[in-house]
Amino acid sequence: MIIVRTDLKMSKGKLAVQASHAAVAAAQKADKKIISSWTRGGQKKVAVKVKTEKELLSLQDKCRKLKINHYLVCDAGLTELKPGTATALAIGPDKEEKVNKVTGSLPLLA
Repeated sequence: MIIVRTDLKMSKGKLAVQASHAAVAAAQKADKKIISSWTRGGQKKVAVKVKTEKELLSLQDKCRKLKINHYLVCDAGLTELKPGTATALAIGPDKEEKVNKVTGSLPLLA
């Protein structure tokens, strides 16, 4: 699951890069057995959105409490955003039921 902030008004390219960064980094941190299963299953990814940094950080906190693999992207500040801006959060890969406990009510990124 990739969650991006919509309040930042990132360009499409910037948003794609931030989401990609989140997905790769979270996958690198995941348990090898989960990665293997996720890879065999087609590496499912879903993009959803939040409106604020507060919402994004709240989701990160839920992941910590539930011990779900995650990765928060904070931008380097080289192009559109100030250094350290939290832009995207990847959750998983993990069992869908676990991830949905954190993200089940979020709207799809359109």
